[in-house]
Amino acid sequence: MIDMDKNSLELGVNTRLAHCGNDPREFHGFVNPPVVHASTVLFPDSATLVGRSQKYSYGTRGTPTTDALASAIDELEGSAGTIIVPSGLAAVTVPLLTFAEAGSHILIVDSVYNPTRHFADTMLKRLGVEVEYYDPHIGAGIETLIRPNTRVVFTESPASNTFEVQDIPAISKAAGKAGAVVMMDNTWATPLYFRPLDHGVDISIHAATKYPGGHSDVLLGTASANEEHWQRLHDGFITLGCCPAPDDVYQVLRGLRTMGVRLEHHRKSALDIAAWLETCPGVASVLHPALPSHPDHAIWRRDFSGSSGIFSIVLAGGGQKQAHAFLDALRIFGLGYSWGGYESLAVPVSLADRTTAKGPYEGPVIRLQIGLEDVEDLKADIRRGLKAAASA
Repeated sequence: MIDMDKNSLELGVNTRLAHCGNDPREFHGFVNPPVVHASTVLFPDSATLVGRSQKYSYGTRGTPTTDALASAIDELEGSAGTIIVPSGLAAVTVPLLTFAEAGSHILIVDSVYNPTRHFADTMLKRLGVEVEYYDPHIGAGIETLIRPNTRVVFTESPASNTFEVQDIPAISKAAGKAGAVVMMDNTWATPLYFRPLDHGVDISIHAATKYPGGHSDVLLGTASANEEHWQRLHDGFITLGCCPAPDDVYQVLRGLRTMGVRLEHHRKSALDIAAWLETCPGVASVLHPALPSHPDHAIWRRDFSGSSGIFSIVLAGGGQKQAHAFLDALRIFGLGYSWGGYESLAVPVSLADRTTAKGPYEGPVIRLQIGLEDVEDLKADIRRGLKAAASA
């Protein structure tokens, strides 16, 4: 068994993914940890029970299965601790509920994942939290929006659907100086291509449904904190009782083993297709931060070590009719939400919920998830879509 200690960063990422999270010697030599279905845990005596002075005390507080995945994520994130929750959205809502409070003010990037925005605009506001949205390109200028009661600065980079890249180090520095907790939804890059805590972020959030799971058949989320904020995050998690199903945890741990290989395939295919799309008639622009043409490419190149398989295109004019024609002509790309699985997907993008990050864009925006299929087959499918949009 490889000793996955602090020196393990010297190992290659695929080596780390293959060995992080569990020690086979703890489970009679079995390579994979057991899937523990647990609620009640027995104690040897009343003193141990009253003091809860054993490693496991109840199913909601952790099992060997959840500990294995949390340990693996901590290894990848460089975090002090990780909570595992039933969905990516829960990985957003649990930290927000834990650190926001009645009478406080929080800042959220305007290009955020829509369900995050819906949660903030409904439940957080009902709980007395003031929510303000900021431009994704604000950078160090965020200090002008921070108030004495600002508790959280929520970031997401690259942005959902339109892929603006935030200056995370600058935002983290300004927020940290003011005592605000910086959270980042890092689902796009995964900790393989960006480690938020290394750039000043306090809590790194992932929809493990996506690349860690990798097969479009499981829902899970993780939130990883630095030493300063880990205890409060864990306390909030325990208080809310938002615990995951053991089989889902196991599937994501299994998915981690191949995530590096899969993500590299997604990366290469998406970059190939994105660069090709820039040459295609009917495409006004391609919103992929790893392309030199992207307005935020310099920041992306400075901070990120790779790119994933999801980006958007802007059609050259038209509206909903052209967008629907493009989507309905596709035969390989499925029409469906989520991403990070093995299959390619496409969805229309709505920017109606935004206040500042609206564009302008020349035509309809369509998000593409590039799966594991052969690139030439995907290009042929996109050509069908573009031809249909031009004829609509």
